[in-house]
Amino acid sequence: MPTCRRKRVLLNEPSDALLQARESDPLRPVYYLHLTGEIFENYEAYAARISFYRLKQFQCEVTGKSGLDYFEALQSEKSEARIMHLRFPEPLKPAILQAVQWQVMGRLDHLVEAVFERYKDRYFKDEKIYVDIQGQKFLARVVEVYPPRVSSKNSVNGTTTNQTPGASSSNGAPELHGRMPVHAIGGDLKVPAKEINATDDPTKYLYKVQILEEERPEGARDKLAASTREARAKWNGSLMEVQCGLMSRDRLAFSKSILRRFIRDCVDRDAAVASPWTVKPPIAARYGVSSVMPEATRQGVEDIKKGEIQKRKKVWEDKEPPAKKQKRLAEEKGASPALGSNRDGRSHAERKERDAQVQAERQKASEEAERAAAEKKKKKPLRYPTEDLDVTLSEKDKKAGAKLKRPVPNKLAIPFSENPTAAEAFLMTWNFLVVYGHPLHLSTFTMDEYEAALRHRCVDPPCQLLAEIHSTLIYLLRTVNFQRHSAILSLQRLEDAELDEQDSSEEVGILTSEVVSGLADVGNNWERAPLRYSEGRAGWEESLVGCLKDHATVDNFPSLRRIFARLLYGADPGYSGSSNSEPGSSRAGSPLSPMDGYAKLPPEDRLAILSFLCDIAVSSKAIHQYMESCEEQLTALRKEKIEVNRSKRQFIEERDALLGGAKDKEEGKEKAAENGNGAADDEAANGELSDLSDVSTENGSESGSKPAKGRDLRRKAQSQAHAKQREAARAQAASQKKALAEHRRLDEEVNKLERRLEGIEREFRKLLGSIRVKPLGRDRFYNRVWWFDGMGAASLVGSGGTVQYQTGRLFIQGPSPFDKEIMDRREDNVWARRQIEEGEEGWLGVGEWAVFGEIEEIDQFAAWLNPKGLRELALKNQLTKWWPHIAPGMRKRHADLNTNAKLPEARRSSRVKSSGPDVAREAYMQWTNRRALTT
Repeated sequence: MPTCRRKRVLLNEPSDALLQARESDPLRPVYYLHLTGEIFENYEAYAARISFYRLKQFQCEVTGKSGLDYFEALQSEKSEARIMHLRFPEPLKPAILQAVQWQVMGRLDHLVEAVFERYKDRYFKDEKIYVDIQGQKFLARVVEVYPPRVSSKNSVNGTTTNQTPGASSSNGAPELHGRMPVHAIGGDLKVPAKEINATDDPTKYLYKVQILEEERPEGARDKLAASTREARAKWNGSLMEVQCGLMSRDRLAFSKSILRRFIRDCVDRDAAVASPWTVKPPIAARYGVSSVMPEATRQGVEDIKKGEIQKRKKVWEDKEPPAKKQKRLAEEKGASPALGSNRDGRSHAERKERDAQVQAERQKASEEAERAAAEKKKKKPLRYPTEDLDVTLSEKDKKAGAKLKRPVPNKLAIPFSENPTAAEAFLMTWNFLVVYGHPLHLSTFTMDEYEAALRHRCVDPPCQLLAEIHSTLIYLLRTVNFQRHSAILSLQRLEDAELDEQDSSEEVGILTSEVVSGLADVGNNWERAPLRYSEGRAGWEESLVGCLKDHATVDNFPSLRRIFARLLYGADPGYSGSSNSEPGSSRAGSPLSPMDGYAKLPPEDRLAILSFLCDIAVSSKAIHQYMESCEEQLTALRKEKIEVNRSKRQFIEERDALLGGAKDKEEGKEKAAENGNGAADDEAANGELSDLSDVSTENGSESGSKPAKGRDLRRKAQSQAHAKQREAARAQAASQKKALAEHRRLDEEVNKLERRLEGIEREFRKLLGSIRVKPLGRDRFYNRVWWFDGMGAASLVGSGGTVQYQTGRLFIQGPSPFDKEIMDRREDNVWARRQIEEGEEGWLGVGEWAVFGEIEEIDQFAAWLNPKGLRELALKNQLTKWWPHIAPGMRKRHADLNTNAKLPEARRSSRVKSSGPDVAREAYMQWTNRRALTT
């Protein structure tokens, strides 16, 4: 928090009058300072506070910069804290925060010194460190930590070994039976360092590390000899076991100054005497540090407080004037002895009772500790992340605010949710048409536009989106092998077998023979019919009937007869026939044109047609070629990503080296300035003495030419020295300017490469989605989370960096049958746990779909995920990775829906009778195909 005159600036709390007015007068006007969240009753207090914040008298608590206003200091603190948290080793944070929690130390420097000395030689899993191998340092990652055995007689005394310590289990993982927990004792700052090192010696720990990369950049490797390059290359990517003597951390990530900034940003302390350092509640909740003070720790803190108060009281009494002190002692001696004896007896009895109570509590605590240790031996400790269903929320997690119940996804928001088969077909066909937009020559469209187009029932105006979708699929299916009149032959066989004559008449009110006769003269020339873009794809409905007639059969398209009856005769699915109708007579109306018949098709039948066409189109040559080209582009992107990462790493190393060189130059300049001041004083003194000697020599000498010549020589030398100093100053200024320009250039290069990496990730998602669509991840109950945006021909970012979306939602699908069997085979009652954590309304059956359409729902869902589980950790990482695109897409979808909902009502004229909104102005009717071939 910014400081002013070395004191923290606290925000103003609302007055009691305002708090009371919140209940009695909620509409009372107040002045709100949105930058800090403060509320004021009158304008004078509001203006005075803003004027105070604008004064250039605040100081950044992290960097020490002064002369800032409050908001500049606050921004500086946030910026520096963000950089510091990014650099500080992540695996080290929970251990350090756990160690400093409830510590009673007067100065922060003493706490930093104790933590640094305790953890400088202790390393943790997944931490990035430097390893010294044959005099050269390599960047490595700690893969595993092996503590010393409890009986440390035969400890590992080598620094590098290829032998795995301890016995290996059947799956190859090392067993830690007989070993101490990793740095469990070392983190306790209350225990003296000597006792810690005797019990938990950091030099006896063994670390398995993996070399990540060579230390030198590419340019420096080329200068090495071939033998040296080969010797260094053999270590890259290798695994080895080392001890802390060969390991070190990056000074930019872990040093006393960095550790001080980290602790000061994460902990706080009350102003009372002997108050303990406490981790801030949000940070404690994030890193799993308990915010509830243990009873033993609380008692210790109280004892320390009492001791400090007694010390201060004694110091105060020593400073007390003698007369006042004698008077107080006399008053104490004059007290009643009987009262003192009663007090002594009562205090003695209370002391005995308290000692007995403490003894009973200690015995109870020891029994509980023994029972817990026995249970711990029986139960194998979990290593996180682990199987999600093995992770249960502890009381500490619940107190830290862990979310117990998953937000309920909306099942009704799934398009055509009343028919699960139609909902599946809707998602599949939309994804196919959007992903393969390039080979289909079809522009992308949102899922909302696709749903609205499927519900379009008007013949005039026609829906261009439906025409383009069916036309491009018809063109593609012309290249796929087909059998002439396969549908008619299949229906005739069905009629001869008389398998569905009675049921079909009840279902659609028309006989199979009439459907066959109606198909005879429709769509016979579909593979040669020109469906021109300039003519609005006129005639695509008849070509659709012909395509189905040559590609479909009753076996591969079970609803074929019903759909043909509705296309050709407009048969009503709810028609049950008349009781006076004769058997065998047709109960359908007169034949319709395919255009009118398609307009009467329900969305479920349209989805069945599109689903069948997409299934056949997958086998086309154009789709196969496009998938192969995506594979090639993916390979090229992987190589480019490696090169970009290598270049970025090299630029960062150069920038850090430039910063380090600048710091060394400034330190050398300061030392030189200190030494130069003394030399200058000596030189000035010598100059004065020489001037005096020159004057005396001039007066006493008979000839004055020689002293004058000496003075000229000294003046010339002095002027030359000043010229050299000016030249050095100019050179130094030019060097600093050049270094600053180089630093800016390197920053720009790093930013450019980071933007390219983001673009590569988006391209990778697009290409990978064209080959196989994969969910973002799965939760603990194997529910699959899908995000369909940005795959195939779709893009997450438009021209100029504008936000684009295709679904603007997150879809969640119930577990697969195989995953359900896995949960059924578990011994614990998974279904009871699902009942608690998902609820009846949020329970998803096998393959059932639901949707998260609000940002708040996804935030709650992410908070419900537990990163201790393997599946949920991966899912949470994916949500974090793509959140900058998920959230803006959802916001833009809501804005578009609100705009489209208000547009027809806003433009309706009161002078013209209207039967409803203008369909032509709907969003799906405004769609145009920019990728269409005009020939």
